[in-house]
Amino acid sequence: MNRFLKLLIPGLIVISAVVFVLFGLDSESLDVSSTYTYKVVNAYPHDREAFTQGLVYEDGVLYEGTGRNGFSELRKVELDTGNILQTRELAEEFFGEGITVYGDKIIQLTYLSNVGFVYNKETFELLREFNYPMAGWGITNDGKHLIMSDGTQKLYFLDTETFQQVRHIEVYDRGVSVWRLNELEYVEGQIYANVWPTERIARISPNTGRVLGWIDVRGLLTEQDYAMPVDVLNGIAYDNEKGRLFVTGKLWPKLFEIKLIPAK
Repeated sequence: MNRFLKLLIPGLIVISAVVFVLFGLDSESLDVSSTYTYKVVNAYPHDREAFTQGLVYEDGVLYEGTGRNGFSELRKVELDTGNILQTRELAEEFFGEGITVYGDKIIQLTYLSNVGFVYNKETFELLREFNYPMAGWGITNDGKHLIMSDGTQKLYFLDTETFQQVRHIEVYDRGVSVWRLNELEYVEGQIYANVWPTERIARISPNTGRVLGWIDVRGLLTEQDYAMPVDVLNGIAYDNEKGRLFVTGKLWPKLFEIKLIPAK
């Protein structure tokens, strides 16, 4: 490298930094994604008969939606014990999918029936039904819109009153579409999505659809946990007040509180 370039490079670095500041170019603007592992903070009992399709933490309890025809339910669950405090069964024709709590209501999707249900959060009374044209997988909300997945690379933003689509985003990582987006949770301005049938969770920009990071949660279950059949990772809940992140899976015997750790 000649002397001129040696003198020029430090100046270019400074100029680049100024441009990043002036034009707001941060990690959201760059085509990069981070990877996180985890530390288990707590492990709680989980009903291993629960084919978990949706999970929400609010007001000190878990709300859980379960699947499979003839076994689908909406549940209120005590975190520390795993005790089921309240249930509502779905008709056998429905395969329950994701749930979200919006205000004083719980919204639950079904898989291939193109029907969603709206319940009173306290009583589980059915308030109304609504329809959608795609398959139902996961659902969450950002306080303004419902956000829904259908197993493709798309996430749909729905009006909270009419349930009509307002817009959609396509999820990608470094230019490649990310498919099979499943259970969703809105966490501090990002959409967390289970990617079926992996043990990875995508952290997605709700504005652009770009994957901002990946959470690798392999190894949560022990050999003893596999003594009875288990299915895939599916279930993300977030405690907004205390910043706690919970994950579980279909037919898993445990629900985990985890702390994210940047991978080296």
